[in-house]
Amino acid sequence: MIGAVSAPEQTPARWTYLMDMDGVLVHEDHLVPGADDFLAELQSTGTPFVVLTNNSIRTPRDLCARLAATGLDVPEEAIWTSALATAAFLHTQRPGGSAYVVGESGLTTALHDVGYVLTDREPDYVVLGETRTYSFTAITTAIRLVERGARFIATNPDTTGPSRDGSLPATGAVAALISAATGQQPYYVGKPNALMMRSALRKIGAHSESTLMIGDRMDTDVLSGLEAGLQTILVLTGISTAESVERFPYRPTLVLDSVADLVGRTATPFG
Repeated sequence: MIGAVSAPEQTPARWTYLMDMDGVLVHEDHLVPGADDFLAELQSTGTPFVVLTNNSIRTPRDLCARLAATGLDVPEEAIWTSALATAAFLHTQRPGGSAYVVGESGLTTALHDVGYVLTDREPDYVVLGETRTYSFTAITTAIRLVERGARFIATNPDTTGPSRDGSLPATGAVAALISAATGQQPYYVGKPNALMMRSALRKIGAHSESTLMIGDRMDTDVLSGLEAGLQTILVLTGISTAESVERFPYRPTLVLDSVADLVGRTATPFG
């Protein structure tokens, strides 16, 4: 355990946990040691939690199966993706609208579930998400629709994603291509937009004053948690390092080696 950076002003009677998935619970489809014990403790004590991910490729059901394959028991309803957050946002902005989607089943399913029509004929929105099969034809269609007045939305700003062979271009990189061609910047719904945190809180009826955000990245997880008014925990099993914390103008409430350090102290993580 690295130790506390700062302490919360008050200790609530019960914490709610929001946590990133990759780099916190799993790393390239391998269990982070102790993550299973951490989740088991939350479940045995009835502590509310939500697993968050900026990746919009998979549905919560798919992610549930992926986590189960690593040995983690996470209910489908405890998973919140940038695709779900994007669909929820669009439903509040323009209920029953239409969208042209560049993405995969996690995003298209989420939009269908809120009543959106997916079309390339005068859609209200162009919605860009993660995919492993970006099509030049689809990107060209997106560019032309934005030029004709479709509003530009992207699930998350991550420019690269990990793979066993190295970095992969991600949503933010493709969004930059569309922006360069159209002159229009997208509205990003996922982290570090605090909107994703707030939509996750609404999903489980939690309050920011009694909620912790656990993440492995200072620039997305910790930032979005801070901007949503949450206490934040940085774990060092993913992207950010203990040294990199000092380069940011903001700090997490606590820095830990991993979520394994929370086992036995989920009720009083700052004690």
